[in-house]
Amino acid sequence: MLSRSTRKLMLKTALLLAVALALTTFAGNYYISSYAKAYLYDSIDELPSRKVGVVLGTSKYTSSGTRNTYFEERIKAAARLYEAGKISYILVSGDNRQHSYNEPKDMQKALLTYGIPKNRIIYDFAGRRTLDSVLRTQMIFQQNSFIIISQKFQNERAVFIARQRGADAIAFNAAGKADLKMNIREFLSRARCVVDVLITRAEPQVMGPPISIPEE
Repeated sequence: MLSRSTRKLMLKTALLLAVALALTTFAGNYYISSYAKAYLYDSIDELPSRKVGVVLGTSKYTSSGTRNTYFEERIKAAARLYEAGKISYILVSGDNRQHSYNEPKDMQKALLTYGIPKNRIIYDFAGRRTLDSVLRTQMIFQQNSFIIISQKFQNERAVFIARQRGADAIAFNAAGKADLKMNIREFLSRARCVVDVLITRAEPQVMGPPISIPEE
């Protein structure tokens, strides 16, 4: 049985580690937001043009079965950028690990309803997480300068990842603010992001041969 002094020491150590982890997580969140601020745009008029816009994937429906406004606003934003001549191609990057779940296909179908030509929509079926979508844009689709399209909270993290890996990435903020659940999820995702990008230098879960996007 552990002595009282040993138990106290273990408790103190655990508390110190918890505090250190919390401080590191808060610092990482602040750093990502501050770093990405200069590369995010809310105005289409002020947004520089790029060949490719990358729409980050999310489910078309929420867990309760209602329509996902994050999905709808990303599609709407991508269509607006294409119509304004800010992008020539839309890369829809999302998860398709299960046959019955296909984020890129859902995004393509939604974009078609806005009149986006089918030959201007490119699939990335292995965008399983933000890091994968961003790095595959560079490594698989051979784009080093592109516009990321998502809500601000995700754009900050995506731009941080891209620019830390040498890409000239900017982002357009689709409408939609994070609710409490999304804020908690994003907070934790940023802690992992700092580790993935600055410490372990994580790579996409799925790689493959290069895929060319036609010239404009």
